[in-house]
Amino acid sequence: MGSVGDSLAALPPSDRACPQRVIEVARAVAPEAVDGVSYGMAALKLDGKPLLGVVAAAKHLSVFPFSPEVIDAVAGRLEGFSLSKGTIRFTPDHPFPDEIIEEIVRLRRTEILK
Repeated sequence: MGSVGDSLAALPPSDRACPQRVIEVARAVAPEAVDGVSYGMAALKLDGKPLLGVVAAAKHLSVFPFSPEVIDAVAGRLEGFSLSKGTIRFTPDHPFPDEIIEEIVRLRRTEILK
């Protein structure tokens, strides 16, 4: 598995815009984050710990904040999205809101830097 950029570049152009936007927003909130791999997926890492991953599947995209507590903290604002303990799923037709990406990255960053 290569970098986050490599993973995004491997996607068909029509599938690339949404996950690329998630990474751009995450990098704006945590510019010190670096490319890495966590749980077999390309992810942004902070202090050696996974900050945020984005994966494209056949029928959806997934954001992985690597923290059930972070998902719980924003779950009330994610009506219409599919949630599980470790992921938030979305589609290009129903993209992930920037302000929630920002909140997820801030919350996860705080967890990591404690």
